Amino acid sequence: MSTAPATTRMPALFVGHGSPMNAIEENEWSQAFRRLARLLPRPRAILAVSAHWYEHGTRTTGGLHPETIHDFGGFPEPLYRVQYPAPGDPALAERVATLLGPKASVSDEWGLDHGTWSVLVHLRPAAEVPVVQLSLDARLPPEGHLALGRALAPLRDEGVLVMGSGNLVHNLRHAFGALQTGQAATPDWAARFDEAAAQAVERRDEAWLTGALRTDDGRRAHPTPDHYLPLLYVMGAASAGEPVRFPVTGFDMASLSMRAVLVG
Repeated sequence: MSTAPATTRMPALFVGHGSPMNAIEENEWSQAFRRLARLLPRPRAILAVSAHWYEHGTRTTGGLHPETIHDFGGFPEPLYRVQYPAPGDPALAERVATLLGPKASVSDEWGLDHGTWSVLVHLRPAAEVPVVQLSLDARLPPEGHLALGRALAPLRDEGVLVMGSGNLVHNLRHAFGALQTGQAATPDWAARFDEAAAQAVERRDEAWLTGALRTDDGRRAHPTPDHYLPLLYVMGAASAGEPVRFPVTGFDMASLSMRAVLVG
């Protein structure tokens, strides 16, 4: 994994995290995350926008030692023993809250949920880089999340990796049904939405990106918006003309898009 000084502009990254089991299994997704790690310079710190801190409010984690949160049920015991002991960064938490304005605040009520640590155990396995999480305000429209992403753009010039973690397609009801019946084929609506979103990212089509969940395919791809919204922070933090790559593609459990978007 390469290193970079804090003054190097960091890329912005959206990653599909899929099942929490990807944290401990040796599979195509854990291998893909490790390959992705080789494309990333070492950041000064990471600001993670996870689908799993979805609440009323815009908050950052301000603790020095953020807790590893196991925010799921029904999985094998080894998954609950995983710890990701990355340090926090209270100064970065305050900086983010300042950038986002008076409605943002610093909180000690959250830590690192699996949307963050199940990916970072592969991207930064030594857990040596400070990590701060940012919540998703469920009251905001997509345009509001995109605007917050724009406000975060200066962090990239301060050595901070802005990382959104969700899934471009996330229909758990379909995914678990497919798992139970052994149907591994990705449905047409999921493949269409994943491809359309990728094309919108490439052409920086903000109107499509903010309106996507109101389309028929968008409603099927995202019965709830939480796993889609982190993408808007990454795209908001991106600059016009920056290269876009998709270093990970494919579907987990038939209808969980694992597509990663790397900007810069």
